[in-house]
Amino acid sequence: MAKRLLIVAHAPSDNTRAMRDAAERGARSETGIEVVVRPPLEAGPDDVLAAQAVILGTTENLGYMSGALKDFFDRSYNPLLERTQGLPCAVYIRAGSDGTGTRRGIDTILTGLRWRQVQEPLLCKGPWQPGFVAQCEELGAAMAAGLAAGIF
Repeated sequence: MAKRLLIVAHAPSDNTRAMRDAAERGARSETGIEVVVRPPLEAGPDDVLAAQAVILGTTENLGYMSGALKDFFDRSYNPLLERTQGLPCAVYIRAGSDGTGTRRGIDTILTGLRWRQVQEPLLCKGPWQPGFVAQCEELGAAMAAGLAAGIF
């Protein structure tokens, strides 16, 4: 049975869609991994329970994560609380400012869930840079490779 990598990413613009698509493309570069992509408003606890790892993507909105990702956590937190401890995850943030509040908010929730961030959050901050897309693709590939190799 293939291992599943879930990508839950808020992508309201062409640039953030390019980032989400790059994370997916990177993840799909690894054979033997099933990649499922869901917008936060459509993702829920069952999607997480069916996955062996998760990538979370969000924009920085007023110094916090997107309302869509917060909604995902609001609906999923309690059903997942005692069932997904140690779940490997990675985060990317498209921050027009510095991403500090966004990262802090996500870190707090992930700590409560006891999920394991397998790398530092990817902060794509400041004015748009085409390099953000390559960074997201690398993140997706690294997550899929780690999952396939049994590293996490």
